[in-house]
Amino acid sequence: MKYLVFLLVFVLSPLTFQGQQINWMTMNEALEAQKKNPKKIFVDVYTTWCGPCKLLDRNTFTNKDVINYLNKNFYSVKFNAEGTEEVTYNGFTYTNPRYQEGRKGRNGTHQFTSALKVTGYPSLAYFDENGKFIQAVAGYRTPQQLEIFLKMMATDDYKKLTTTEAWNEYQNNFKGTFQ
Repeated sequence: MKYLVFLLVFVLSPLTFQGQQINWMTMNEALEAQKKNPKKIFVDVYTTWCGPCKLLDRNTFTNKDVINYLNKNFYSVKFNAEGTEEVTYNGFTYTNPRYQEGRKGRNGTHQFTSALKVTGYPSLAYFDENGKFIQAVAGYRTPQQLEIFLKMMATDDYKKLTTTEAWNEYQNNFKGTFQ
């Protein structure tokens, strides 16, 4: 019983008792929503076996600043890189033909994951207001590390950062506000 209480209070509390949460949707829902209200799309590309993906859920996606910024500026998508969700994008329906029901662990890479050129998990992918793919960035990010990417994409500053020097200068001058 003590273990159950510990689990509920200390392990699950950041995910279930925060009060606020990211308004997650599917990729198809986000693309459809863009037609009515153009907004950029943020995609968390994860797998069920990925430890850093779980840390991202627990430590970053429960942060109030991240939640508020994502909900205000993006359609947020949770996408299982080895799942069965069908995604219709640019006239093509992407699936996971190698998925095996009941298989534990790695379960075939979804075609949409490959289309995004994802190189590791988690990856955070960005799309513009018209659904055009911008970039996927691999790796775990704290709220403060994620902030620069979110704001760079939301404000279109990424369009100006065409060289390594420009990116380095942008990072050096960036003043974050996320707690």
